Amino acid sequence: MIGKKNTPMNTPFSPSPPPEAPKRTLFARLRGSFLTGLVVIAPVGLTIWLIWTVIGWIDGIVLPMVPLAYHPDRLIQTYFGLDPSAQINVRGIGVIIFLLFTIIVGWLAKGIIGRSFIRFAEGLVQRTPVVRTIYSGIKQISETIFAQSERSFETACMVEYPRKGAWALGFISISAKGEVARHVGVDKELVGVFIPTTPNPTSGFLLFFPRNDIIELDMSVEDAAKLVISAGLVYPPEHPLPVDGQTGRPPPIEPS
Repeated sequence: MIGKKNTPMNTPFSPSPPPEAPKRTLFARLRGSFLTGLVVIAPVGLTIWLIWTVIGWIDGIVLPMVPLAYHPDRLIQTYFGLDPSAQINVRGIGVIIFLLFTIIVGWLAKGIIGRSFIRFAEGLVQRTPVVRTIYSGIKQISETIFAQSERSFETACMVEYPRKGAWALGFISISAKGEVARHVGVDKELVGVFIPTTPNPTSGFLLFFPRNDIIELDMSVEDAAKLVISAGLVYPPEHPLPVDGQTGRPPPIEPS
């Protein structure tokens, strides 16, 4: 009939309409907002709590060595004429005193008198049986963590470990020297590679590989450490390959 709107007929071969997405309940929306807020608040809150705890721990060690009359709470009470029984918690003064004391000790240790005193003190420690072992271990750990030298990792790499065809992420440390290079008896240059464990990258294995068996990566050591700590969940952005100016394509990868 004229003027009648034609409506499509459903046949057995007509595609079924897509199912409507289920509506989220109020509890599901509140739960999603809570988890999102927790992801935002947790790193900030834990960082502030950790810094606050460390500052209080340092203050608890340093402030007892300061005369009571020079404590920050006593100075504030004396300056403003407050009741001496009032509790005033001032944090951070111990950290400042510790930093200044450490800087002064480091400055003195660089001089001739400081170096002579350190050698004399270390000579006494080395002659003490039990203290010698404890001091040597703590000194090696301190030098490894805090010393500014060229012994830090600079390149991330990939090596076949623990079997052929399985690849592990590692950090190039230093070329093999001395007895390590002499007793292996290979013609190729050996390079030390530190293979970290997940999620604690401070533990791992030191392995020596021929230079040709190591694939150096473009990603930074920090990005590689994040990849190890997150068990592969935090992947760094991929660096673009260099492009050949003549062909406009990436250069072919030469077999090792």
